[in-house]
Amino acid sequence: MAKLRVEDLKKIKASINKTNRLQESAQRVKITVHMGTCGIAAGAQVVMDTFVEKIKESGVTDLILTTSGCAGFCNHEPMVTVEIKGFAPVKYVKLDAQKTAKIFDEHVLNGNPVVKNALSVGSETTY
Repeated sequence: MAKLRVEDLKKIKASINKTNRLQESAQRVKITVHMGTCGIAAGAQVVMDTFVEKIKESGVTDLILTTSGCAGFCNHEPMVTVEIKGFAPVKYVKLDAQKTAKIFDEHVLNGNPVVKNALSVGSETTY
């Protein structure tokens, strides 16, 4: 097996970034379920499973569903960040299956953030 060079790794990274970054992809929405240890312990797998089910039910194909590690607010887990092209990302906190389904129906499908469950919009503004 040939050894990977730094240039090879940079090409792989660029390829992955194009598929995982909303701005560089053809997708309309990116949903990130924060699944660090704290998130998983708080129920992030239920949140992920709910999104998977809602995506199947709706037939939506113009989105990215991905995971990340801890977002740094362990006491607010499970957390999700929803990004829609052209709008600031919204970080949702203390989720369960019912809240997650509402976020999918209202925000992901219709573009209306669910303010009641939001911690922040963008990187600095809070609701």
